[in-house]
Amino acid sequence: MAEETKKECCAEPKKVFSTILKVILGLVFLVLGCLAILKWWEALLLIVKGSIGLFLLLAGVITLAIAKE
Repeated sequence: MAEETKKECCAEPKKVFSTILKVILGLVFLVLGCLAILKWWEALLLIVKGSIGLFLLLAGVITLAIAKE
């Protein structure tokens, strides 16, 4: 029982390093994403406004396809 506990608490160094690297990389991507949104806020709003019509068309086609059944 003591050996099992010892094995669980001491994970493989490669696995721990890999997990830490992934967490750091994920945090970097989150920060960069937030900065990009703040920097290009006007462009993002323009894209969202331009996409509303396409989204409504797609919703209409899907609704008609469901109603046809």
